[in-house]
This record gives sequence, structure tokens and C-alpha cells, in this order.
Amino acid sequence: MQNTAAQYDQVIEECRSLFQRKMTDYGCAWRILRLPSLTDQIFIKAQRIRSIQEQGVQKIEEGEKPEFMGIINYATMALIQLDRGVVDQPDLLPKTAMELYDKHILATKNLMLDKNHDYGEAWREMRISSLTDLILQKLLRVKSIEDNQGKTIASEGVDANYQDMINYAVFALIHMNQDQKP
Repeated sequence: MQNTAAQYDQVIEECRSLFQRKMTDYGCAWRILRLPSLTDQIFIKAQRIRSIQEQGVQKIEEGEKPEFMGIINYATMALIQLDRGVVDQPDLLPKTAMELYDKHILATKNLMLDKNHDYGEAWREMRISSLTDLILQKLLRVKSIEDNQGKTIASEGVDANYQDMINYAVFALIHMNQDQKP
């Protein structure tokens, strides 16, 4: 079995570094975003990835990798918003924001490790395009839950869906990293 935990950590470190650099530029302005706004941001990124995959061409130089990284970071912001609530003005110091980022990523990684054990690393045989489709499916589920004011009858809540999106995006980035190696 390949070292999934180490590969996961490598991907997250790159995403975390980007998150931290953007907070240097923008602060915690994202704290004012309501969950549907974050869901829509993730949707835009996933839809762009799918468009690139289907068309094979793009007019903006950034490819799939930055979009998957954006999905990870926006979904982590959503988990923080679920935990802390939405505010009218940014209210977190960068150090606190990074601690919350780490807390939610650790919980999401632990969920991945449990599922990965049970599913026998089946994701390693999946195509990146399938991972993209699963992220889009999770987004449609979240939108439906949001439209129902967060109420579910027999389904997981939005938090589990955001965690799954993070994990699918990490898997896609692991695949991309492996494809780049000789």
C-alpha cells in the first residue's frame, strides 16, 4: 500500500501555504461569506475543471491543479464557517485562522484514513474526471440541503459533504503529482 497519509500531507501543505499567503494579502475577508456563497465558489472551480477536462483546451493559463487547491481551501473555509458562524466583519487573527484550518483538515484527513481503510484505496484506480464528477455531485447535494434550510431526513449534513470534496480534491492532486513524475 502506498503512503497515502504522506501524500495527503504533501498536498495539504501546498494548499495550506497558499491559504496562508492569501490571508497575508486579504486577511480573513472570507469570514463574511455565507455557506451558499462558499458552495457557489467551489461549484465555479469544479465546473471549470470539468470544462477543461471535456474541452481539452482553456483560455486562462491556470489549469486544473490551482482549481483543485481552491476547492480544498474554500471547503475548509466552509467548515470553519459551520464551526464559527458567519460574521459581518473579519474577526480572526491569522494565527487563529490557521489553527482552525489545521483542526478541520486533521478531522478531514482522519475521515479519509478511515474510509480509505474500508474501501481499500479504491480511489487510486479512479480517474481524475470521476473525482471531479463526485465533487460536483456533492456540491449539488449541498445546494439541495442549503435550499432546504439545512434539514435532512436520511442524509449526512453539509459538513460531511465538504469533507468529501476536500478528500476527492486531494486524491485528484495526488494523481496529478504522480502523473508528473517520470
